[in-house]
Amino acid sequence: MKNIVILISGRGSNMDALIAARDAGTLPVNIAAVISNRPDAAGLETAARAGIVTHYVDHRGFADRERFDAALAECIDQFDPDLVVLAGFMRILSDGFVRHYAGRLMNIHPSLLPAFPGLHTHRRALAEGVRIHGCTVHFVTPALDHGPIVIQAAVPVLDGDDEASLAARVLREEHRIYPQAVRWFAQGRLVVADGRVRVTGEQAEGAALVAPQER
Repeated sequence: MKNIVILISGRGSNMDALIAARDAGTLPVNIAAVISNRPDAAGLETAARAGIVTHYVDHRGFADRERFDAALAECIDQFDPDLVVLAGFMRILSDGFVRHYAGRLMNIHPSLLPAFPGLHTHRRALAEGVRIHGCTVHFVTPALDHGPIVIQAAVPVLDGDDEASLAARVLREEHRIYPQAVRWFAQGRLVVADGRVRVTGEQAEGAALVAPQER
């Protein structure tokens, strides 16, 4: 069974989705630890209640990003992770950190990358008048919010949407596709070649983009 370590900065709703999938028996991984860069992150308490080891490495105690990242990597590596999962981890990671976990560092971003990298994605989507928005799970590379795409989910942008309503619609899809992406990794079904991800095995055809479920 694969070991994963989850990194959070706040409440960790995507972490909750991963824990729920593990508990339901649909995500065959061992969540070895949840680590935050903030000692007051609400998700640490949630993880502890779920029986998961928790740690924090407070970024405010380090003079620069590289020293923080080195301390964070030291904390992560004691759990021997096969995959490190960013679940609302609000830190830009150094190139050295990303290279250290190359091919085993996964993130979810609230847009259909490469559209709207960075912050305030829902606000920017509304300002641009797009009719389709969504979220993306991808392997992390040194370029911010880039990297081989594992799976995306699309949602409609409705007349009358504001940031809150659009964000809520996207978040439901995040909670659906992140466990799926981690499940594929745990099953050894993700093959990365030439910057693209191929999902192997049964029912892999068309797996890269999913539409929202009826609600």
